[in-house]
Amino acid sequence: QMRKIELTGTNVPPSQFIPENPLCKNVLKRFMDEESADVLIEVGSGSTLGEGTNKKSKTTLATFYAHHFILQDCAPALAELAKSAKNMTSIRITDAKPDIFRHMLYYVYG
Repeated sequence: QMRKIELTGTNVPPSQFIPENPLCKNVLKRFMDEESADVLIEVGSGSTLGEGTNKKSKTTLATFYAHHFILQDCAPALAELAKSAKNMTSIRITDAKPDIFRHMLYYVYG
């Protein structure tokens, strides 16, 4: 038999201590941590054709450091690219802008 508990007035239960879980903060601290990373992601390319023109424009090649165990749950496509090696794995992504990729990776971490 279910009882309805009123949370107003005198029936308010005493507040319970619920400790904060530091996992999210700790994972976010590992974002771009070169020392603990096991995946190296290079994003961008040396030069690309401008839209609608024949001129080449230079884009920067940015390096990102990631962790395979985080990518497994939050970005399985990247984790699949990185699973082949046991040590530091290098992935090259040429069809994304580095600043956009940084935002995406930050979202993955937290």
